[in-house]
Amino acid sequence: MEIFFPVSGLSLNPFIPVLVGFVLAFFCAMGGISGAFLLLPFQMSFLGFTTPSVSATNQLYNIVAIPSGVWRFYKEGRLIPPLVRAVVIGTLPGVFIGAIIRIYYLPNPSLFKLFVGCVLLYIGTRMLKDLLGKKAPAPPGVQGSGRVEVLPSGLFEVRFIFREKEYHVSAGGIMLLSGIVGIIGGVYGIGGGAIIAPFFVSVFGLPVYTVAGAALMGTFITSVAGVIFYQGLAYFNPEQAISPDWLLGILFGIGGFCGMYCGARVQKFVPERWIKWGLCLVIAWTSLSYILGYFL
Repeated sequence: MEIFFPVSGLSLNPFIPVLVGFVLAFFCAMGGISGAFLLLPFQMSFLGFTTPSVSATNQLYNIVAIPSGVWRFYKEGRLIPPLVRAVVIGTLPGVFIGAIIRIYYLPNPSLFKLFVGCVLLYIGTRMLKDLLGKKAPAPPGVQGSGRVEVLPSGLFEVRFIFREKEYHVSAGGIMLLSGIVGIIGGVYGIGGGAIIAPFFVSVFGLPVYTVAGAALMGTFITSVAGVIFYQGLAYFNPEQAISPDWLLGILFGIGGFCGMYCGARVQKFVPERWIKWGLCLVIAWTSLSYILGYFL
């Protein structure tokens, strides 16, 4: 049984996008990634969906898939509102800029893929250096147990306590990083979690268990804005396929919704180094595929 998707021009069994969405979300949610960063290459390479509409469809997937994961992190006390606020304030302007770049300046984004690949290669190198460094002894009990105690945080600082250790992070630095990530996310529809989460871990030194919820929540909010913006731009550019493929994005999202909840549910039982290695491998695979794809 196949369904025709008129926006993307694809004919697919509807269970395929549901299954793909579930698998990607399950493994990516444990590191604060929605899965859209890998969903985009799947749509472009395996399905042949390459128009600007694929970026909006990816963000639609985020909107449907992410809420279950965010709710799980919230119930377990691992969602940090000041961190979410800093991410959203920084990312939103970048999403709008990125959408304009995607439509008017990079309808064929091969050069920008090379840039993204280089950035991710740097992040992956930082994470690999951290993983190969001296191992800290693992705390007793369940690896990810413990709620986050949010401390009074101002506009320029994020403060919280996790496992009896207090963390201080510059909100300004997070906003600056999020703005850059927002541009990339606006162009490709990746939300940004795949870039923000590793930066939180490798550059800001935050535990992956505390940043996953904030990265997902920030991705959700900016994806809502991105889909609305892409849909609005479609009215001014009827000759281009810009608006999301709503049915395809929703089917991907349904699978992602289930996978996101399951991934967030089991994250605390997985050793933190395993999640870091998973993030590192995802980044390495994606960055190398972008870089090699540009030259080959």
